[in-house]
Amino acid sequence: MHLSAVIITYNEERNIGRCLDSLRGIADEVVVVDSFSSDNTEAICREKGVRFFQHPFEGYAEQKNRGNDLALHPWILSMDADEALSDTLRTAILRLKSETPRHEAYAVNRLTNYCGQWIRHSGWYPDRKVRLFLNEKARWGGPAVHERLNLNDPRSVGFLPGDLLHYSYYTVEEHYTRAAKYAAMGAQALFAQGKRTYWWNLIFNPVFKFVRNYLLRKGFLDGRAGWTICRIAALETWWKYRELARLERATALSLPSKTPQQ
Repeated sequence: MHLSAVIITYNEERNIGRCLDSLRGIADEVVVVDSFSSDNTEAICREKGVRFFQHPFEGYAEQKNRGNDLALHPWILSMDADEALSDTLRTAILRLKSETPRHEAYAVNRLTNYCGQWIRHSGWYPDRKVRLFLNEKARWGGPAVHERLNLNDPRSVGFLPGDLLHYSYYTVEEHYTRAAKYAAMGAQALFAQGKRTYWWNLIFNPVFKFVRNYLLRKGFLDGRAGWTICRIAALETWWKYRELARLERATALSLPSKTPQQ
């Protein structure tokens, strides 16, 4: 079982070294597709011997598919630059490489670190993701913000023990900034699909998001961090529908007015 790790990057100098170190002895090659970073991402990658490529950012799914197309081996381990393999997950992958895989893809649990705290509730854990798969049996697709892996046979998915460690936000301010970015991208995606905003979307959708994550998914057990995470998630939902409403109004104003027929 030969394995290519594929990572997309943009200004990830604080994360990429940790990610690449966790792949040492696991991946038979590492492919990085970078969106022309302006920090030391490229230097760190080249120092660690990865196959480094640059390409303008066209979307998360598009960048990941480009990396998969550049991979030399049949199996892909898809990683984000702010992720790393736990020791248990490394052991599980090594064991799988020594055997004949029984599935076409494998899922893992992702455990997120938020401002120095590991989050085990709030809708963030176990956050199961399919990240190890046969290249010819899968393709990235889906919306602009939350891309998904489309499998030829979704029934052929195994599970690997251990956690994919996700170092998400270092400050709350960074969380707010990224939430605003994701809200704008999400609104654009909904607008492109012809979706519309109604007044209840601005009220009930954010409230439902908060109640689901904080109460039903036990975000309160994550303490102050859980409160912050669930509140920003609800705010991101409100921002998304507010931006969608703005796009609708802007489009309506730009349309030529109809004159009554005589």
